[in-house]
Amino acid sequence: MLQHTMTKRKTLIIACFGIALGLCIGTVLKNYRALEIVKRCSIRPTNQKTPHEIIGLNDEDTIQNSQRNLVFVGVMTAKNFIEGRARAVYDTWGKEVPGRIAFFSSEGSYSDELPVVGLKNVDDRYPPQKKSFMMLYYMYEHFIDRFEWFIRADDDVYMEPDKLERFLRSIDSSKPQFIGQAGQGNSEEFGLLSLEFDENFCMGGPGVILSSETLRRVAPHIPTCLKNLYSTHEDVEVGRCVQKFAGIPCTWNYEMQYILRHNSSGRNAYTGKLKRKEIHNAITLHPIKQAPLMYRLHSYIQGIKADELRQESMLLHRDIRNMAKYLDVPDDSTNMLPSVSPAAVPHSDTGKRHFEDHNILGISPELNKFVPGSTSELLDWSFIARSLYSVGASNPKQKIDSAMREGLEDVFTEVMENINYYSRQRGRIIEFRELLYGYQRLDALHGQDLILDLLLTYKKYRGKKMTVAVRRHLYVQRAFTGIFVKELDEDFYNVTLQQMLSPPGLLGSLLHSGIARLNSHFKLLAPTPDKIVMVLPIAGRLATFERFLRNYERVCLQADQHCELLVVIFGQELSAHLELLRQLRKRHIYKQINYIKRSDEFSRGVALDMAARSSYIEPQDIMLFIDVDMLFGVQTLERVRMHTQRGRQVYLPIVFSQYDPKRHGERGASSSSSSSSEDIPIDDEHGYFRQFGFGICAIYKSDILDEDIDGFDKDITGWGLEDVKFLEKIVRVGTRQRGFLVNTAELPQDYNEAAEQWRRLSVFRAPDPTLVHVYHDINCDVSLDAPQYNMCLGTKANSLGSTRLMELLFFNNPKNVDFITDLNRHKLQTS
Repeated sequence: MLQHTMTKRKTLIIACFGIALGLCIGTVLKNYRALEIVKRCSIRPTNQKTPHEIIGLNDEDTIQNSQRNLVFVGVMTAKNFIEGRARAVYDTWGKEVPGRIAFFSSEGSYSDELPVVGLKNVDDRYPPQKKSFMMLYYMYEHFIDRFEWFIRADDDVYMEPDKLERFLRSIDSSKPQFIGQAGQGNSEEFGLLSLEFDENFCMGGPGVILSSETLRRVAPHIPTCLKNLYSTHEDVEVGRCVQKFAGIPCTWNYEMQYILRHNSSGRNAYTGKLKRKEIHNAITLHPIKQAPLMYRLHSYIQGIKADELRQESMLLHRDIRNMAKYLDVPDDSTNMLPSVSPAAVPHSDTGKRHFEDHNILGISPELNKFVPGSTSELLDWSFIARSLYSVGASNPKQKIDSAMREGLEDVFTEVMENINYYSRQRGRIIEFRELLYGYQRLDALHGQDLILDLLLTYKKYRGKKMTVAVRRHLYVQRAFTGIFVKELDEDFYNVTLQQMLSPPGLLGSLLHSGIARLNSHFKLLAPTPDKIVMVLPIAGRLATFERFLRNYERVCLQADQHCELLVVIFGQELSAHLELLRQLRKRHIYKQINYIKRSDEFSRGVALDMAARSSYIEPQDIMLFIDVDMLFGVQTLERVRMHTQRGRQVYLPIVFSQYDPKRHGERGASSSSSSSSEDIPIDDEHGYFRQFGFGICAIYKSDILDEDIDGFDKDITGWGLEDVKFLEKIVRVGTRQRGFLVNTAELPQDYNEAAEQWRRLSVFRAPDPTLVHVYHDINCDVSLDAPQYNMCLGTKANSLGSTRLMELLFFNNPKNVDFITDLNRHKLQTS
C-alpha cells in the first residue's frame, strides 16, 4: 500500500513537470515566428557597418584610379579617449589624410561621427599588445589591396598630411619597407628586450609606416607573434615580428628622429612656444596629451601653410609681371586678369589699379619700390639697437615690443635656413649670433623694409676645419600680398521683417503701433545691466566739479544708464560742493547720489579705498574710478560693461588727453568751455592717448576686495603713484597658475569645474575716444617723493602740445637756435 502511494506521487510530480515543460516549449514555438519577424525588421545598428562603410571607401576606389588610396592610418585609442583625443585627431589632421583613417578601440566601442572600429576580444588594458597586432591584421584582412601604405599611430600624435604625402610618394611601396624612428631600448632595458646587437624596432609613439608588401608578409603570422611575446612593449614585439617574417629591420636613417619627432617632455610636450625648428620640419609630432593642445598645434600649422601660400602667390605675381614684359603687354591691360572686366577696374591718375594689380604685387624686392613725390612723402626709418628709436612716436626711445621682436626672430630663422639649405653638401654651416643694429621702415603699399647688421659664425667641418666670426649686412623686404574681399550674407530674418513692417504697407501700418506697444511692455522684462558706481575723489576745484556734474547728469541720469555717483570730498570748506550735490539730488530725487567727507590731507588712494569698502556699493556693482577732469559719453558706459568681467577681467581704458588749447592758437578755448567729450577733436594735434596712465579703472567690488588685492595702498599722499601700485596687485593676481584645460577627456569633470572658480584677473586695455581728459594746468609740488615728482613732470610735459607743435615753436624762435649752436660750439671747444 505504501509503495503504491509513493508510485502515484512520483507519477503526479512527473506529470506536473511535463505539463510545465510543455507550456514553455509551446510558448516559445508560438512566439518564434514573431521573434523572427522582429529580428528581421529591426534596424541594423550603425556599429555593424561594413569595414568599407566605416572609413567611407567606395567599392570602385582602387590604388590605380584614386588619389585618396595612398595610405591607411590606423589610430589606436580607447573608449575613454574617443571623445577627447580621438575627436581632436579627426577634427584636425585626420580629415586631410591622403587616404583613409580609422580609430581602433576595444570591443563594443562605437561613435556616430568618427570612424571607430571595435576589435573583437580586445580590451583597453595597457600595454596594448593585442590591440596593436589585431589592428594590423584588420588592415590586412580588409584593405591590403586598397592602399599602398599602412600607418600604425597613437591618438596623441600629430601628422602633417601634405608632408606625409610628399614623403610616401618618393618611396617605392612595392618593396618591403618598415619606416620609423629606430630604437633599441633605453639603458635600463638594454639586454632585457631579447634583441640581438644588430636588431631594432620602430618606436610606436611618433608613428610606424609599413608598405603593403611588408604587411602582406607579416599579417598571416600575427597569431604566431602573439603567442611568442618576450617583452611588454608592443612596438618592440611588432618590430620583432616584422624582422622575423618580412626580413627587414626598422630603417636606421638618422634623419628619422627629426622627421618622425618624439618629444621626451611627456605631458609638457608642445605646451610652450610652437615657433621651433622641430615643429617646422617634422612630419609627425609626439606626444600631445590634451585635446586642446592638438587644436592649438593644428591652428599654428595652418597659419604656416597660409604664409607659404601667400609667398607662392607673391612669386606667381612676379612671374606674371616678368612674362608681361617679355610679351610686351601694357601695364594697364585688363587681360592680365581675365576674370576682371574693364568696367570693374577703377581709374586713377596713375593708371588702372585693382586689388590684384601685378604692377604692385609683382615688383621684385628692392628698397626703391616707393618713389616719393615730395619731401612730405618721405618714409621715416626707425633705428633698431637694444631699444627702438622712432621719429614717429611720442617717446622717441622705446622698448622693442614683443611683436617686432618675434618678427625679427622669424626673419633670422628663415634667412639662416635659406643660407644653410645646402650646408651638408658643402661641409659648412653659418650660425646666427646677434643683431648689432638695424633700420626698418613701413611702406603701406609694398611692405616692410629692413637693413640689419648681423654678427654670424662661419663653421667649416670638412677638410681644413675652422670657425670664424663674421659681420654681414642683410637687406630684407617683407612684401604685402593682395587685398582679400569677403562678402557677408545679409541676415535674412531681419531684412524680411523690416520689409514686412516698414511703411507703406498694410501689414506694416497695422502692426507698427502694436509692436511698439509690445516692445515698451516687454522692455521691463529685459535683464537689467550691472550697475556702475562712479567713484570721484576731489579737493577744491569747484568750477571743474560743476562741469563734471553737468556731464554726469546729461549722460547718466537723463539717459537713465543705471549709474550711481559716490564723491569723496577732501577739505574744510565744503559747503559749495555739497550745495551742488544737493541741487542735483533735488532734480533727480530717485537717483543715488552719495558723498563721503574727509577733513585730512588729500590722498586719492585713501579716497578710493574708503569708497570700495563703503556700504554705498554692493559686491556685484562695477566701480568706475574717475577724475573730475574727465568727460565721457554713453558709449563709455557701454564699453565699461562690455570689458569688465567679474572674477576674470579688469578694464583700464586708455583715455584721450587734451593738449593745451591756447598753444594751438585757440584763444577762445578754455578748460571749462567743453561740456561734452564730443566737443573736443580726437586727433594728433589736439591731444594724445595716455597709454601710461592707469588712474581710470573699472572693476567689480568683489574683485577689488579679493584677499590678494585688498583695496588700495593708503600710505601714498599727494599726486599719483597709487594707480601703479594698484595695477601691480592686479598683475600678481593675474599670474596665478590656472591648471586646467577645457574639453580634456583625460581629467575628471569636477577638477575642471573647481579650477574654473579660481579668481584670476586679467587686464584689458583699449583706447576710448569718448573718454577725454580736459586740459588743465599742472603744478608739481617739489615736496613730493622723487618717483611721484618725476611722474608729475612727465605728465605736464606731455600735455603741452604735440611733437610737431613743439618743433615749430622751437625753430620759430631764433634765440633757441642760437642757444643750441653756442652750446654745441662750447662742447667742441672743451672736448
